[in-house]
Amino acid sequence: MGQSRTNIVSFDEEPLILVDENNQVLGYDSKVACHQGEGRLHRAFSLFVFNRNNELLLQKRSSHKPLWPLYWSNSCCSHPRRGEDELESVERRVQEELAITVQPEFLYRFSYHASFGEPGTERELCSVYIARSDSLVEVNESEIADWRYITPEAMDRKLVETPEHYTPWLKLEWPNLRNNFWDRVKAL
Repeated sequence: MGQSRTNIVSFDEEPLILVDENNQVLGYDSKVACHQGEGRLHRAFSLFVFNRNNELLLQKRSSHKPLWPLYWSNSCCSHPRRGEDELESVERRVQEELAITVQPEFLYRFSYHASFGEPGTERELCSVYIARSDSLVEVNESEIADWRYITPEAMDRKLVETPEHYTPWLKLEWPNLRNNFWDRVKAL
């Protein structure tokens, strides 16, 4: 099914891009500072990778993640770093986490706020991308505890039956993807 490796690719002090609701840069702060308390609005992205059967590559976040550890989430999500183009950051991160190369297609951008209690908060202006790949996945165990492919219909059911197992951004993005962008997924 795939291989695994361990490579540290995420750091508390990596500089994230602070933005306003219009995606205008306001400054920079460390990843850890951006997620403390009520959080600071920063750029982020979510990537949904589909195989040739339109099954979604789902990942379970590492137990080492401070926010939503061991929750199921979309294929890859992270943050552009200071000085990094958003598309470059998506391509970099999917390589770091899954060891695959994709051609991401931008769908839409939205902001959300989700608290994980004392460990911290997500307050992100998130760009959502889709891509297709049938490449062999090699997960980075420092980021991913488990992974699998899931049919769109099964994903729809899981979010209704057991929403508590999934990250808040996935629960926001998946219905929008299914309702408004599914033709784009099928056309990949």
